Amino acid sequence: MKSILRGRILSFLTEPQHAEDTDAFTYLEDGALIMEGGKILHLGDFVALAPDQRLGARVIDHRPHLIMPGFIDTHLHFPQMHAVGSWGKQLLDWLNTYTFPQEARFADPAHAGRMASWFLDQLISQGTTTVATYCSVHRASAEALFTAAAGRDYRLIAGKVMMDRNAPAAVLDTPQAGYDHSKALIAAWHGKGRIDYAITPRFAITSTPEQMEAVATLIREHPDCYVQTHLDENRDEIDLALRLYPRARDYLDIYESYGMLGSRSLFGHCIHMNDRERSAMAESGSVAVFCPTSNLFLGSGLFDEAAMRRVGVRTAIATDVGGGTDYSMLRTLDEAYKVLQLQDCDFDPYRAFYSLTLGNAKALSKAHQIGTLGPDSEADIVVLDSRATPVMAMRMETVTSLREELFVLQTFGDDRAVKQTYVHGVASKAQHPDPPPSAVSGQKI
Repeated sequence: MKSILRGRILSFLTEPQHAEDTDAFTYLEDGALIMEGGKILHLGDFVALAPDQRLGARVIDHRPHLIMPGFIDTHLHFPQMHAVGSWGKQLLDWLNTYTFPQEARFADPAHAGRMASWFLDQLISQGTTTVATYCSVHRASAEALFTAAAGRDYRLIAGKVMMDRNAPAAVLDTPQAGYDHSKALIAAWHGKGRIDYAITPRFAITSTPEQMEAVATLIREHPDCYVQTHLDENRDEIDLALRLYPRARDYLDIYESYGMLGSRSLFGHCIHMNDRERSAMAESGSVAVFCPTSNLFLGSGLFDEAAMRRVGVRTAIATDVGGGTDYSMLRTLDEAYKVLQLQDCDFDPYRAFYSLTLGNAKALSKAHQIGTLGPDSEADIVVLDSRATPVMAMRMETVTSLREELFVLQTFGDDRAVKQTYVHGVASKAQHPDPPPSAVSGQKI
């Protein structure tokens, strides 16, 4: 059925170049967004709609709320939901203490299925309509997530993690098993509906050279797949990676030697990079993914966005749940603002909301499909209430511009500000999904 969403509509056309760059976006005070069959047919003023455009359409009035493209999260971990917010030391200790034990549970298809449904419902409740995410090492975890995404017509980029050393046996595969299971998942799911596969070695520390050779083979055989891994997140991680690969010039060189760089390659974190690494990233078109909440929570360091921009590295922004402490991309913007403030780097609200939508779509090479409300784009949409909480409503009493309103959402917003989410044209707001069943029966001191 054809639907017309009415409300204040904001959609970016290009990256804002300064704080007053209103040419970078379309803003309609009383806008109409026509969608049918999961696609956007028209964007324009509501009062200017022609009779044939209204004919047979259901009008959904979202005034006075703000209608935007759905948010895009470019790096997070599906199997780490029970590890979010766990107290610990820095990255390697945190992985061994919390993450790996939880990921081991995803060998159970029933557990993976329950968690996949909750995971996607949680993302939808936050206004997030596209994710690039890691599954566990178990094929069952990827099958569960792909199945749940297909059932919701959700745009998903994901892959089974490949790791064959330096972790408990319950979360390890072998070079051959990692290759075989990834190959089978690619055949079953890549390009099916709105699903894409990401070849996913966790990071160099947990993959032997033999497994990295298997990764290289998968990339050669499936050049249209994504590649995702971690890079230069933590200094101890870097030191260990270079001890394991002593011939490498630096951390990125490990991945370069296995053909992992390219325009569809997503490298999480990229904090402690040298000039050569940044230049190689820029030349290859690889993407550096900024994960502010996890970088702060795990004490990893500050993402140097200015250095990336100087040499032309493509960048994206992400929650990195479970090292990140919130599923909300709005909360992620708030933390990103603070990280960049500490480095005397501006993160204007126009550029912030561009990054959640069209910016992240470009990083995923999907700007022709998502991240915008232009005709023929997929109808992934979020409706935001800038007065969702008493604090936000009070602050909005003094707001006089769209830019100021966006900064209220950037600073105070969370899932309460999300009034509705449309996934491929279907209203899909999952209001605070109930926690999944847990085996924990009590607490101890």
